[in-house]
Amino acid sequence: MEKTSSSNKTLISGMLKVEEKNKSTISLSYIAYHFGSSGMAVTTATGFTHPLDVLKVRLQMQLVGQKAPLTGLGKICSQMVKSEGPTALYLGLTPALTRSVLYGGLRLGLYEPSKYVCEWAVGSSNVLVKIASGAFSGAIATALTNPTEVLKVRLQMNHDSGRGAITEMRKIVSEEGLRALWKGVGPAMARAAALTSSQLATYDEAKQALIRWTPLEEGFNLHLISSTIAGTISTLVTAPVDMIKTRLMLQRDSKSTGSYKNGFHCTYQVMSTEGPRALYKGGFAMFARLGPQTTITFIVCEKLRELAGLKAI
Repeated sequence: MEKTSSSNKTLISGMLKVEEKNKSTISLSYIAYHFGSSGMAVTTATGFTHPLDVLKVRLQMQLVGQKAPLTGLGKICSQMVKSEGPTALYLGLTPALTRSVLYGGLRLGLYEPSKYVCEWAVGSSNVLVKIASGAFSGAIATALTNPTEVLKVRLQMNHDSGRGAITEMRKIVSEEGLRALWKGVGPAMARAAALTSSQLATYDEAKQALIRWTPLEEGFNLHLISSTIAGTISTLVTAPVDMIKTRLMLQRDSKSTGSYKNGFHCTYQVMSTEGPRALYKGGFAMFARLGPQTTITFIVCEKLRELAGLKAI
């Protein structure tokens, strides 16, 4: 009898250990799928929309310090293709894709955990909680991945250099110091916080409203409409901050009076020398890029999550 009881205890103990191990495995798998699906979705969207990102940066950097008629998106594109070749539209693609995997995975991946923590802390899941969660996840993701963004915009502007991402990074560090890789990190964090909060909060709220007030259910049509709304709102919110971020990242260390000291100084200089409308330089290109990118990101992410057995965003 004692032998049987001892045997049963051993069996139960073994089953508990196996169950605990399985839970651990499931937990690690969940984390991998959760962040992996986010990173893959953003990378896919970046691959499709990268030429528009290059054009946006060129538009933001035209007529620095001057008030004059701006060249439009179509003309900038044709000039680039004519003078630099079609491949110029994919300048900086390597750091852009690297950034998408890391930044995209963290930005979208941290949103849900942040939202759950905020819900637990305040006992509510209203739109302000979603905005705060998005702002936190976007800012943290950018702070960690800012060097890839600096490399991307430098390569997008320097078409004659012929350097790769690693060579460009070595050049920046040797000539400007390691801190140069975090140039514009303040505006970049502000932009990412504004982008993620407006994008994810809008998408989340739009989905709930459409499910509540229309016949739409979880699926492609719901994701398409919700992501289009999110892309429009996030472009309007982030365009000025994105322009300031680009200016700071592209300026080199200089003691001249023309250099920007920080994001606020850059904003003041741009508005005083180029006018308030200059804050929306490249705005149409940004919308043409961010709109489709947001749509592709959310549709791909939702599909990957479905395939991985995860619940929808």
